[in-house]
Amino acid sequence: MRIIFAGTPEFSVPALEALLATGYDVVAVYTQPDRQAGRGRKTRPGPIKQCAQKHGLVIEQPATLKDVSMKMKALSADAMVVAAYGLLLPPEILQIPLYGCINIHASLLPRWRGAAPIHRAIEAGDKETGITIMQVDSGLDTGDILAQYPVIIEQTDTGQQLHDRLADAGATAITEVLSNLPYYQKNAIPQQNELSSYARKISKQESNIDWSEDCEVIERRIRAFYPWPGTQTWYRGIKLRISEAECSDESLSAEPGTILSADKSGIRIACGKGVLRINKLQRPGGKALCAADFLNGMRLDTGAMLELQCH
Repeated sequence: MRIIFAGTPEFSVPALEALLATGYDVVAVYTQPDRQAGRGRKTRPGPIKQCAQKHGLVIEQPATLKDVSMKMKALSADAMVVAAYGLLLPPEILQIPLYGCINIHASLLPRWRGAAPIHRAIEAGDKETGITIMQVDSGLDTGDILAQYPVIIEQTDTGQQLHDRLADAGATAITEVLSNLPYYQKNAIPQQNELSSYARKISKQESNIDWSEDCEVIERRIRAFYPWPGTQTWYRGIKLRISEAECSDESLSAEPGTILSADKSGIRIACGKGVLRINKLQRPGGKALCAADFLNGMRLDTGAMLELQCH
């Protein structure tokens, strides 16, 4: 089977590697143009481009798919596999491969359509997510479901941990579906649109911790946003990035954001409901440290306030 692969970030890599290992003929890899990254803002190839280069594959990096239909038709592909490509496929592209375009989506559709399904599932407190292999249509993650593979969300899962498990599950799922694609397409199930939810793109503003929220909400967001985009608060004008915390249902009358205690056992912060214990955090330019090590280098005064953002 001749495959066009479209993907960009690390999530896509296990799927491409699995297709190659299974013996599929990947005739071209479409990925987004190189971006600037790192402190030096140097232009670097993305994970999928690096993977494709390693295997000597044909690489295409158009900024838009408006004018690539003729080139795609010339590839005579049986299917196009899409995994976190980052660009919507125009209707004319969907009709080019013999079996159309097949998407690997990191949720159990119709829940969490959109750009950030992994983050939003943890943030919402979902107990389960998974991989959906979907026939791409002209909507945003609205196509018919070919197969679904549930994945449990553990209570301590970070965004990175769940991302990695889902990426591996996606690789297994796509090879299984492609092995008998006509069968899966014949038995495809339309999505129930009335059950859909939208995983909106994460904004920088969401990284700022609002201490008036429940501690459970804050703790889930810390895990969901780790390692990117991270969560942060301010102490006397100094930004503190929080990477690990746990919550308790202590009933207190302290103002949200108040530092209740700061010692080697952790840094306890009053929330709108309950108390959050920060176990790991860092200052700008520093590395993440456990609370005991952090407090050896920076004092946090009991009774002082952590702020939503620097003013």
